[in-house]
Amino acid sequence: MKEYHGTVKRSFHITGMTCATCSRMVERSLGKVEGVKFAAVNLATETAFVILEKDIPQEILEDAVRSAGYSVSYEAPEDLEIKRYREARNNLLLSWGITLPLMILMFFHMTGRHIPYFLLMEFLGGIAVIFGSGRGSIKGAWIALSHAHANMDVLVVLGSIAAWFTSIIALLDVPVASFGAIGSMIIALHITGRFIESWLRDRASKEIKSLVKIQAREARVIDQAGEEILVPIEAMKNDLVVIIRPGERIPVDGEVISGKAAVDESMISGESIPVEKNEGDEVIGGSLNLTGLLQVKVTKVGEDTFLSLMISLIQEAQGAKIPIQAFADRVTNYFVPAVFLLALASGSFWYFGIGKFFFFLDRAGELLPWVTTVRDPLSIGVFAFVTTIVIACPCALGLATPMALITGTGAASRKGMIIRNAEAIQTARDVQVVVIDKTGTITEGNPMVVEHDLEGRDLAVVASMERNSNHPLARAISTVSQEEITYSSLEEIAGEGVKAWIEGIEYFVGRPLDPSRYASQHSMGRTVVELRKDGELAGYLAIEDPIREDATDAVARLKEMGIMPVMATGDNDITARAIALRAGIERVYSQVRPEEKLNIVRHFQSENSKVLMVGDGMNDAAALKGADIGFAIGSGTDLAIDSADVVIVKGGVSKIADAIQISRKTFSIIGQNLFWAFAYNVIVIPLAMAALLHPVLAEGAMTLSSISVVLNSMRIRNS
Repeated sequence: MKEYHGTVKRSFHITGMTCATCSRMVERSLGKVEGVKFAAVNLATETAFVILEKDIPQEILEDAVRSAGYSVSYEAPEDLEIKRYREARNNLLLSWGITLPLMILMFFHMTGRHIPYFLLMEFLGGIAVIFGSGRGSIKGAWIALSHAHANMDVLVVLGSIAAWFTSIIALLDVPVASFGAIGSMIIALHITGRFIESWLRDRASKEIKSLVKIQAREARVIDQAGEEILVPIEAMKNDLVVIIRPGERIPVDGEVISGKAAVDESMISGESIPVEKNEGDEVIGGSLNLTGLLQVKVTKVGEDTFLSLMISLIQEAQGAKIPIQAFADRVTNYFVPAVFLLALASGSFWYFGIGKFFFFLDRAGELLPWVTTVRDPLSIGVFAFVTTIVIACPCALGLATPMALITGTGAASRKGMIIRNAEAIQTARDVQVVVIDKTGTITEGNPMVVEHDLEGRDLAVVASMERNSNHPLARAISTVSQEEITYSSLEEIAGEGVKAWIEGIEYFVGRPLDPSRYASQHSMGRTVVELRKDGELAGYLAIEDPIREDATDAVARLKEMGIMPVMATGDNDITARAIALRAGIERVYSQVRPEEKLNIVRHFQSENSKVLMVGDGMNDAAALKGADIGFAIGSGTDLAIDSADVVIVKGGVSKIADAIQISRKTFSIIGQNLFWAFAYNVIVIPLAMAALLHPVLAEGAMTLSSISVVLNSMRIRNS
């Protein structure tokens, strides 16, 4: 459970869902609970995500799920996956163990070699397969029908039972062709499709699983007696000291208090190069200690750790919906009843009008070998009804958007981004303007002295004075020398610099008397600080906030994508334009206040442009919230991160281009999935109604359509 600005967010696992209608039923039930502000249920991840206006007991939410006919599980995802896999495998083996012999016997039976007791075998085999292996589908169908809904299970069960029922009629010596084996085959193919579909879905969501797997179970803690004890990760508290040996995963977020090591953060950041960690550096739980012994003081535990936050945010994005999905949901809501009516119409048409259309089936049979040769009105009517029901299962439609969304958010996480708002996936593809903050975004946000002309003692004096200054550039200057110089007093003059007296000499470090003297330094975007002794110039230091390595290439990529980069910074005009020139940005707004950054965003939006804002500071929060999409640098302030739709965990502005590319690819795949899901039904339903498809081909086509949607979605992984 997480709390943000007075609202509570929760995610939990739902069991028993099989199609888009199932997830919609749970979503609707949760949405009716008083205090639930928003509810989204994702079929692909089988998770519910709710935003609560107040802290509601979990039991109330569980009751809402149960009232829809489904269950909540708190088992570990790995345990659930193993249990589901075993059950699916057993059902698969049972169904095909019975169906394959029936199919072989049916082939001989159809060629005129009548097998003794074949009708009885069809009947008994159907009982074992439909009501044994297919009991999960029957349960799903019953849940839907008992709530006055129809889902994919309803179609499958209806089709298989209708086909199986013909074997009962045939056993009673009614002159009807028996399709009993087809009923078993429908269930067997359906179970096979579900098994493959589930396996592909698990593969597609492996990014989130890989994050979960790197969470440590235990930590080696130093107790009060100085001895090492193993403590479960759930029992960890802030300020405990843990030891991490080479080759071990770091179990918690913390600060290195002793030791030095190279740490592999690739599973979290995507960066393959190990990071050197020394005393005072922060480490992230889940990263791998490669070389040295570290003692780490715990600073964050449980849901507050970086890794837990990352997992939570990715799950939220994967569990949410995007606008285009609402269209698909509306279609599937009416699709199943419409198909049932079409199947009834088709069956009735052939039952009452078969004699007039023999010529059509005869001609079609010359071209299509699977066209039925049965000419009995009841048989052909049942045949058309069953085929239409089976062919139209809308699983592909239900999976089209969530599968692409899972894969897209996973691809973003591998590149070092967390998509907090799923709608950003759809919006980012239309971005035309990117407004970028300078400090900490285009630049590293870590100023350093890049040039000076001071002698050794003067350099030590300057560093010693700046160690006690509150100026933002003081830290950069204080590192130029480690030597300590004693001074009698120190005075900080706001907006000017610092003054100290050493051995009777007045030292001043700060704003130059004549800035024009350093025009060449300013033209490169550097800040110059002078040292004066008793009022006389003694030297200078040039300070620069280095441009991020990826900034220039990122700006070039944005331009290639037809997007205009804009810099908006509170820095002075000379420095801003110098940095912008080096990065390749032509349009620059300098010396802007926080509210003016929001006005810049609004200005471009008023020109009908979709605007993406990226920043890292508190002064960027309003613009991040006001933009169509907000990107926050992960090293920035909590307010900036909370205001953003996407958080860049590792790297710089190059991730913006990556995100837009992933967005365009994801939305393109969603469009393809929906198009082919609709096109498939538009083509095959009329063929099924015309009795030109066999139920076996219908079930196979339905299964392949679902698998094709999953496979197509997995192409996003290569973005």
